Amino acid sequence: MTRRVVSLWPVDWALTVWTRRHGKPPDAPAFALIAKSAHGLVLASVDPAARALGLRPGQRHADANAIEPGLVTAPAHPEGDREALLRLAEWCRRWTPDVALDWCGEGLSGLMLEVSGSAHLFGGEARLLDDMRYRLGRSGIAVRLGLADTPGAAWALARFSGRGKTIAPPGTVREQVAGLKLAALRGDAETLAMASSLGFKRVGDLYAMPRSGLARRFHGVDGLGLVRRLDQMLGLEPELLEFLAVAPDHMARAVFAEPLTDTPGVEAALPGLIDDLAAQLAEHQLGALELALMAFRTDGEVARLVVRLGTASRQPVFWQRLLAQKGIANLDPGFGIDALLLCADRVESLAAAQPVMDGGEEPREPLNELVDRLSARLGDEAVSRPQPHGSWLPERAEQWLPAQTTRHVAPPRLGRERPLLLLDPAEPVEASLFVVPEGAPEQFRWRRVVRRVTRAEGPERLSAEWWRNAAKPRRTRDYYRVEDDTGARYWLFREGLYGWEDGDAFDGRAPTWWMHGLFA
Repeated sequence: MTRRVVSLWPVDWALTVWTRRHGKPPDAPAFALIAKSAHGLVLASVDPAARALGLRPGQRHADANAIEPGLVTAPAHPEGDREALLRLAEWCRRWTPDVALDWCGEGLSGLMLEVSGSAHLFGGEARLLDDMRYRLGRSGIAVRLGLADTPGAAWALARFSGRGKTIAPPGTVREQVAGLKLAALRGDAETLAMASSLGFKRVGDLYAMPRSGLARRFHGVDGLGLVRRLDQMLGLEPELLEFLAVAPDHMARAVFAEPLTDTPGVEAALPGLIDDLAAQLAEHQLGALELALMAFRTDGEVARLVVRLGTASRQPVFWQRLLAQKGIANLDPGFGIDALLLCADRVESLAAAQPVMDGGEEPREPLNELVDRLSARLGDEAVSRPQPHGSWLPERAEQWLPAQTTRHVAPPRLGRERPLLLLDPAEPVEASLFVVPEGAPEQFRWRRVVRRVTRAEGPERLSAEWWRNAAKPRRTRDYYRVEDDTGARYWLFREGLYGWEDGDAFDGRAPTWWMHGLFA
């Protein structure tokens, strides 16, 4: 499949974001956004009226005021512009899941969309670009679009073709970009100025020149010389895009001629999406572990609903119940939802299940279904299960994690008996009547009751974890399984040693005894 890339260039993006945030620019002969630079205040973005007066981005503020004393300015907000562009990128996933920020040329200036496998869903490349311009224009965002085999060529066509949309048919990049200005190569200003002074005005002027001489003379201040940029544009050198999200392999989409303005409309469209996605997973014998419902609103915002499952499932009825419990009724349609996308963001193998009489599949395990329903209703962090943890110390040998992101794992078999009930934290014990100081006590007091030991087994020595928090002294433990005269069994340990031990310095404190668990 031939690679096809769209460069989406939002014209005057900073001004568009400012207008959406603060309203229309004030009634003035010209308006511009200003930013600080090494040379003082400069114009960061100008409106059409200012551009018609000869003002341009990068011009000093003082020079611009000399040209137009009535110029009205406002401070630029690059971070806000970037956040708005990220929201736009999320909204553009309605056309393709492969969306990347465009860092080409003058920095962060637009988006790159790889549409190799999605253009046919919209009736072809021309209709896809028409849909982009229509929907973005309806939201007040003026764009120029370029579509070509490479990101570099798409970038050049969007900015230098002079048209709202330009499509280079597959295999025609060399001819399509030959007449564009040399700046279409995305070189730095110094290199482009040097090439222009030597008579190179168009991209095609470089085709017949010896590559070794071009590479040596126009290497570029950033290491991306004109030769390398030209090779990337023509597809002779690969140029990778860093997509904002990993594209899911399985998804279902629905596009509406008239926007959905209420939740019942979304609920009516949802079963079709669920059945489509479930059929895709069944074909590959997969089950979903995470579902994401994305609602693309006409105002450029995206409402997102994520449902996680503890075990893989592809049962449409159960999915619909989980989405309802997660809060689909609270999904804000804004001014209308014109597209829905249901993705299986995480999947795993799930063998075909035995069908039942009604044509569906056998129901899932009741416990797994209960966990998923409670998590959807109460939140992912509200339902948890214990998981083994890499530590010999009993109180650290397990940790509680969200039940949907973990699987039930049996604790490792240590070859030693462990109590049914573990006290956390361990409770102090007064031990007495030792046969030998290093052995188990013959009597101990716990919870104000004196217990006489009739049988004892041990010790099981657990060394301190010296690599954790070196500032806090660690002491070796000796564990004993003891039984009193009533038949009750306990798990005691002595913390600390008498005298010295190899590798464990005596800290001058007397050993202490603790109750850590009870056996059945």
